[in-house]
Amino acid sequence: MTDAFLRSRESEGRSPREHPPLPEALTVPVYDNHTHLEIADGDPPLAYAEALDRASTVGVKGVVQVGTDLETSRWGAELAAREPRVLAAVALHPNEAPVLAQEGRLDEHLAGIAELAARPRVRAIGETGLDFFRTEGQAGIAAQLRSFEAHIAIAKEADLALQIHDRDAHADVIETLDRVGAPERVVFHCFSGDAMLARYVAERGWYLSFAGTLTFKNAQNLREAVAAVPRSRLLVETDAPYLTPAPHRGKPNSAYLIPHTVRFMADELDTDLSLLCAQLVSNTEAVYGLWDSEPVDAPPGPFEAHP
Repeated sequence: MTDAFLRSRESEGRSPREHPPLPEALTVPVYDNHTHLEIADGDPPLAYAEALDRASTVGVKGVVQVGTDLETSRWGAELAAREPRVLAAVALHPNEAPVLAQEGRLDEHLAGIAELAARPRVRAIGETGLDFFRTEGQAGIAAQLRSFEAHIAIAKEADLALQIHDRDAHADVIETLDRVGAPERVVFHCFSGDAMLARYVAERGWYLSFAGTLTFKNAQNLREAVAAVPRSRLLVETDAPYLTPAPHRGKPNSAYLIPHTVRFMADELDTDLSLLCAQLVSNTEAVYGLWDSEPVDAPPGPFEAHP
C-alpha cells in the first residue's frame, strides 16, 4: 500500500485494541465475502492463520481476501493458491488511482492487476469503484474513473465478479456501470445507500453486501435497504479489520465476528437464522463459485505474512 493510503486508514482511528470474544457459532456456516487478512490488527495482532481458524470455529467456512493495491492483491492471490478457505479479489482501491496517476504508474499497476486476474482462485476484481470522500479536484476524479473503467474491463474479460467500493459516489458509480456495461456479477461491497438505491441495484441483478455497519444505531438507512430487496441479492461481509459490528464496535474486526451481523440481519428480516444462512451461502457461491472447485498449490503451511 502507498503511504498515503495507509495514512487515510490510520486516520479513521485504528489502533491496537483487545480482540472481542468468539460469538455463538452458526449452525449453518456462511462466507465472509470481503476481508483484509493482510492487516493484522488488534493487541496482540491477529495473524491471518489464526483469524481463519477462529472463523472456522464459529461457522465461517471461507473468506474472500480483497486487495487494495498491486502488492496486497498479489499477496492475496498467493495466499488463496495455498489456503483452501480463501479466494482472492484483486484491484487498486479508488484512493490509490490519483496517487499512481500523478506518479505516472497507473497503467503499469492496472496491467499487473490484469495479470493477477488470470491466476487460480482469483474470483473477483475488487475493491474498485469511486470514492469522493477524500478525492479532491478534477484530476483525482478523472484518475479514479479511468481506473474504475479499466477494472470493469478486466472483470468482463476474465469473467470475474466485480466488487464495488462506493463512497459518496452513488450516482457516478451507477452511471459508469450503465455507460460502459457492467460485468455479469456485480457486488456493492459494504452497501451504504438507502432503500431506493438498494431496489435499483437489486433490479439490475446486482448484489448488496452488508457489513457490521448494519448493526450501528445510526444506520436506519441500511436496515431499510436490507428489507427492501429480495433475499437472493444479499451478501454479508466484515471488511475486517474495520466496521466491527455491535456489540463490539470500536474493537478490531475479524471474519469470526460475522455471526453478529448475520443474526442481526435475520432479526431485521424476521426470518429463521438457518434459512438466511443457507440463502447467503447460495448467493455467495453464485457470485464467486465454490471454494473447493480448484485445488490449492500446496497444503496449508508456513506463509509469509504481509508486513
